This record gives sequence, structure tokens and C-alpha cells, in this order.
Amino acid sequence: MSHWNQLDQQYIMSTVKRLPLAIDRAKGNYLYDTHGTRYLDLFTGLAVNVLGHSHPRVMKALDEQGHRFLHISNLFLNPPAIQLAERLVKNSLGQGKVYFCNSGAESTEAAIKLIFKWTVKENHGKSGIVVIRNSFHGRTLGAMRLTRQPSVYQDYPQLDFPVYEVDAYSTDELRQVCELHQPAAVLVEPILGAGGVVSLSKEFLHTVQTLCTQHQMLFCVDEIQTGMGRTGTLFAYQGLGLQPDLILFAKGVGGGLPLGGIISNEKTAHIFQPGDHGTTFAPSPLSAAMGNAVLDALLDDGVLEQGNQIAQELWKNLNRLQETYPQVIDDMDGRGMMIGIRTHCTQEQVAHLQHTLMKKGILVNVTAKTVIRLLPPLTLTTDEIHFFTHSLEEYIQEYLLS
Repeated sequence: MSHWNQLDQQYIMSTVKRLPLAIDRAKGNYLYDTHGTRYLDLFTGLAVNVLGHSHPRVMKALDEQGHRFLHISNLFLNPPAIQLAERLVKNSLGQGKVYFCNSGAESTEAAIKLIFKWTVKENHGKSGIVVIRNSFHGRTLGAMRLTRQPSVYQDYPQLDFPVYEVDAYSTDELRQVCELHQPAAVLVEPILGAGGVVSLSKEFLHTVQTLCTQHQMLFCVDEIQTGMGRTGTLFAYQGLGLQPDLILFAKGVGGGLPLGGIISNEKTAHIFQPGDHGTTFAPSPLSAAMGNAVLDALLDDGVLEQGNQIAQELWKNLNRLQETYPQVIDDMDGRGMMIGIRTHCTQEQVAHLQHTLMKKGILVNVTAKTVIRLLPPLTLTTDEIHFFTHSLEEYIQEYLLS
């Protein structure tokens, strides 16, 4: 056991099973451990570092804003945050307002409170939120009420507001819940992330939107993992022809620093009033400045389009592997730079694959126990794609087919 492993186990609570790597620095699409070994980073801090590490735009914003001020509280006008809010609204719903917080779970908490206050102020007589079975929306007590994974909510106390769970493709079940219970909102991840990278069909999502309109419910999309260009558009819903009432965002928006929030259209933009909700740190001027740098790179510098093109190359290589080794790779799901590789492997075999790739200098994530989840940076290169897919093919031939 390494020195850092020992100290980690001695002083940090064991809420996460960590890979045995102590990271010293990061640059571009790579992490470097304390021994100087380089690793291709294909899960980017769980979908956070969409531009890779130490991107020039982000580092410039870090330096410039860091020398201006780091924290002022939300009691003063915050120019970087105001600018970021304007750009998020104009590049999503067109009209509306933003509430900033510090994380994805806090985005969910804010959405819950906003939905509740909307039902009270608008007096629709509605109550509760519809979510998708096996979805993930955070671990705080409010957010956990909407997370549909027993390993997450376990036996923790649950807040007393109605939550209705439906299957990802069951439009009949969704209709029944909406007609019988008259919920206030439906919250969906366009692609379930922690649930195993499961894409909701365009048809299902349009049914959700239609039912929300018919029953005067709020149509809410959780873009915490799918946002910031990861799936080919700034937000995933934009590639599906949808028009939500509420967008939850976090992860990639802060350029590597904590930042999250919700974007609301005119239905609920007026609901929150002073004292209804708040936080000490958000919006962080530094995180907001870095968020503007992320948008600069994605929308002005062409990184979003670059990511789309390189994602096509990645998918082409993975499809070739699936066609060549159908006895190993079952299928794949996702979009853009959010990919789930489902295998015919056991949990132990997938864990071994992850550790073997790590020894080769490649870091991949595993979710839903047996799904290899790829969340690469949009700055990935063709050579890096070939390095990964060649290494994966070598593993399949050496360990799974021998």
C-alpha cells in the first residue's frame, strides 16, 4: 500500500472506492501520478473537464479573475455571474433566468423548491414529481428522494413529498401516473448517467413534453452530466427538438471548479423571491469566470464542433470492435462524448479490464457495475482514440478470448 493510500484511509472517510493513483498534475487530456506516469483521462473528473486539463482559455480566466476577487457573497452584483447567466439563457431557452448553486445535487434541491413554490403560487392543486426508474439526481436528502437507485437512498430518512417512478420507455405507465396523480413536474435525464448510460428515446421524451403541456406540469431536464457540449449540442435536449421549462446544470460548466444551477423559462422565473433560497458561495466569481471561458471555447473557438467530429471517429472505432467481438461487447449507448459499453462480462472481469487499462496508461470509468462509461474530453485526438481502442482490443484478445 502506498504512502498516499495509507494517509487517505487514515484521515478521509471511506465514501468512495478510489483507484490506487495519487495525482500530481494534469495537462491536456492526461493525468500524471506522483511517480510521473501519464494516463489518458477518459472520464474527465466524471464529466467535468470537457476541455481537458489546464485549457488556455480556462487558465487565463483563472489568473485574471483570481487577481480581481475570489468571493464577495451574493449580496453584491457579480459581473462574471451575470454575464454567464445571460449566455446560458440565450444559448438555451432564449428567455428566462438562472439560479446559481455549487453542485449538481444543489441544482436538484433548488429545482424541488422551485417546483413546490410554483404549485403553491399558481394554485394548480398539483403535487409531486415524476422521475425515471434507475435515474440519478444527487445524494442530498432532497435530491436523493428523486434518485431511483436503492444503493443510494438505502434506509436514509426520506422527505415527505410525492415521487412517482416510471420505466424509461413506458409511455402507458407515464400517462397513467399523470392522469391519476396529477403531479406538478416530470424530471428526466436525457441520457441516464449513473444508471448505466441509457438514452431515453426521442419519442418517449416528446411524449413527456406533450403530457406536461396537456396536464399543466413542468417539463424539467437534468443536464448535469449531459450538458456543456458532451452530447454534441450545448445541452442534450437541443439535439432532440425539445423545449423544457427547467434545465438543471452543473459539472462541466465551472471549468473544473464547483458550479451548478437551474435555468427557468417564464413559467417559473418569477417564483423565487428574496429569502426563498440561497447559498453563501454561489455564484462563485471565479467559477463563473471560468464558465464564461468554457463557453468561449465551446461556442466561439469551435471546440464543440471539434468534439462532434472526433466523437464520430471514436464511435466508428467502437462499432468496429462490437462487430468484431459480439461475444464480448453486447451493445453501446449514449451520444457524442458520453458512451456506455455494455459487455457480456462479469463485474469482476470489468473491474479487471479497468485496472489493466490503467496499467497501460488509460483511465476509464465503470458504472452500473458492468458498464464501461466513457466521458472523454471534447479535445480528444485521433491518435488517442486509436491508443484506447487498440488497447481495449488487446485486452479482449488476451484475457477474454484466450
